[in-house]
Amino acid sequence: MIDAATRYLSRRAAMQVAEALSDTRVVLVNGARQSGKSTLVKKIGQATGATWYSLDDADTRDAARRDPASFVRLSEKMIVDEIQRDPELLLSIKSLVDEVPSPGRFLLTGSARVLGLRDLPDTLIGRMETIELWPLSQGEIEGNAERFIDLAFECGPELRHDSLVDRDDYIERVVRGGFPDAFRREPTRRARYLTQYVADLVNRDVVQLAEIERGPEMRALITVLAGCTGQTVSASSLSRLVGLRQETTARYLSLLEEVYLIKRIPAWTRRISGRSVSQSKISLVDSGVAAALLTQTFAKLRRPGGPLGPLFEGFVAMEIARQIQWSQEQPTLSHYRTRDGVEVDLILENGMGQVIGIEVKATSSPSTDDFRGLRHLAERLGDDLIAGYVLHTGPRTLPFGDKLRAIPASALWELTVHD
Repeated sequence: MIDAATRYLSRRAAMQVAEALSDTRVVLVNGARQSGKSTLVKKIGQATGATWYSLDDADTRDAARRDPASFVRLSEKMIVDEIQRDPELLLSIKSLVDEVPSPGRFLLTGSARVLGLRDLPDTLIGRMETIELWPLSQGEIEGNAERFIDLAFECGPELRHDSLVDRDDYIERVVRGGFPDAFRREPTRRARYLTQYVADLVNRDVVQLAEIERGPEMRALITVLAGCTGQTVSASSLSRLVGLRQETTARYLSLLEEVYLIKRIPAWTRRISGRSVSQSKISLVDSGVAAALLTQTFAKLRRPGGPLGPLFEGFVAMEIARQIQWSQEQPTLSHYRTRDGVEVDLILENGMGQVIGIEVKATSSPSTDDFRGLRHLAERLGDDLIAGYVLHTGPRTLPFGDKLRAIPASALWELTVHD
């Protein structure tokens, strides 16, 4: 593994931001706190000559609120960090870029889905491009321009990958996660950092977005969600577990999604079975956060019978979600499960209706039973199924029938071109 602790890590989003600035008046880089947004836009600002303003600074925020029309004219090109601190500023930005419609005028960052937080339904429609920045992908950590998704649709069952990554390496990646300030720390310090990160997120950002009456229950809900990775969940079942009203639980889930702590993976909508379930899966955006909240360490997870499976599934799901941001295919991500218990962990479907089915198994010896859901999918989809993969922790690609392959999970970040 490449030592990434002392070097700047290139982000795949950098090219997307540069392209957007070339032809769009306002560009918003949105994502979780501490995912690297400020570092990314500062480097871009140095190259473009944009002036930096942070709404985390009380004086800057006060100036923006007192006279927003003058504030947005302070510099010809502006970077405004943490725009969710004052989303009303978007109205003055809209007014200015309508008056002077030159591209690249404003580069914004946000730690929440800002246009959903206030009554600003059409503030910057047609004027702004939003680029999401996630915690680091494994490819970004390793310095690889990973292309697993696009190669899966291109190669289907012909995709091949052999790997030297062993089980211990996978476990280390799961507990490390992708927050830049977390993976550079020693394991015990990392766990403390990540649990404090969640506490600060609730106390700061979530409270800012909505009045939270029961902070401890919110934090308990987050821990429960960490333990539900890979499961279908509903607001009603979660409310019983944490002692909240169902309406409150649903509201809290929306808030946690807005601040990029969780991601909902919806049920696949194509009706190939009348007995499919419609509940979403919920995964924490970062596997390191999930492991820290569940007090799962490297040593615990490597023990025989350790609870690696759900955390590994969440890790893989979020690596794939990251890659969708720069994939040429731009597939949707969902899951499939029937009331009879037949399931496929992840479904990728492109705009042509072509499907890649993915099962995630924390085993180095995949078996034919691991392909039960994928065989079900193949029978019902026919030619629309490009391939079904079981991503595992072993070293080799193995065939398990027409279109079905077991592939080392490290293909997610090690496949950059054809092997």
